[in-house]
Amino acid sequence: MRITDYELFEVPPRWLFLRLETNDGVVGWGEPVVQGRARTVRTAVEELLDNYLVGEDPLPIEHHWQRMYRGDFYRGGPVLMSAIAGIDQALWDIKGKHYGAPVYELLGGYARERVRVHHWLGFETADDIGTLARSLVEEHGFTALKMNATAELERIDTPRAVKEASARLGRVRDAVGDDVDIGIDFHGRASKSMAKRLVTAFEEHDPMFYEKPVLPEHNDVLGDLAQRTSVPISTGERLYTRWDFKPVVREGHVDIIQPDLSHAGGITEVRKIATMAEAFDITVMPHCPLGPIALASCLQVDACSPNAILQEQGLDLHLEEANQALRYLSDPSVFDYEDGYLSLPAEPGLGVDIDESAVRDAADHSVDWHNPVWYHRDGSVAEW
Repeated sequence: MRITDYELFEVPPRWLFLRLETNDGVVGWGEPVVQGRARTVRTAVEELLDNYLVGEDPLPIEHHWQRMYRGDFYRGGPVLMSAIAGIDQALWDIKGKHYGAPVYELLGGYARERVRVHHWLGFETADDIGTLARSLVEEHGFTALKMNATAELERIDTPRAVKEASARLGRVRDAVGDDVDIGIDFHGRASKSMAKRLVTAFEEHDPMFYEKPVLPEHNDVLGDLAQRTSVPISTGERLYTRWDFKPVVREGHVDIIQPDLSHAGGITEVRKIATMAEAFDITVMPHCPLGPIALASCLQVDACSPNAILQEQGLDLHLEEANQALRYLSDPSVFDYEDGYLSLPAEPGLGVDIDESAVRDAADHSVDWHNPVWYHRDGSVAEW
């Protein structure tokens, strides 16, 4: 078996899909993308495939991963690791289909029978967000939710900003009660000065975790934040290799890591990151505000990682109508939620059947997504 061809599709809302084909007709799919930099990653994917993989046997995935990573003098970072990630996903999809087994079976078999997921709450006002939270719990059965800590923050903001952020979280807690977990995503918007104030203010509402309380370049302050709160701290969305995660895991200030299967080297690398974390009693919650291929890849790692605790999903995160993303699947039922859980994919490979005609139709429309640029009151650029 040899890799003979590939295609890349940029599709709404902000995703890049890779179709990898072999000479015996087996097709693997991957999702290599940096949100807002799809065209840049596309070029990196093309360079890697043309230089290393077209014409090769797809099955020795570890060997291919090492060649793609170590074959260049300059390594790591979001673009190159996202390109490797999407290719790696497609290779595992091919390998699973070749052997007639889900990927997690090739990685040792499942450690759990289903995967708990959380739902995103969006940017609603304090009044609306409580209503939405109650609906997700009562009507759809979710037992875990996630919300932003704040909108744009000044480097040192007012007492009102802190009180309003805490009140917003309080609305959600009051709406869903104490049997539902609520994760708080700081999104890297808070300076360390504001993070210290917010982790203290939020604690009365019993959050499940604080995600990215500071930017990764300031991870050296996580120890100080951990001393100020009993709430678990998580990070990892903007870390791309096991070597990026090594100091975070070793220093012991983080309770949860969040590697992204489309940014951190794919299934091959995230599986190693999860295993490294397990040795330090750190849990794994894969980051995934992306599309169906990325989510399917996450579920493969969740299935066989004993320390995986919760899976992010964003299939309706940036779409006007919930679950429009499922149009890219021939059988959307693979992502049917039950009591806030997803069943393990049962089909070979990644376990999703991509509707190629839907992908090709969507790729005919222009996609040019970039995250907004926010500004402080004095006109300086703020963190988004």
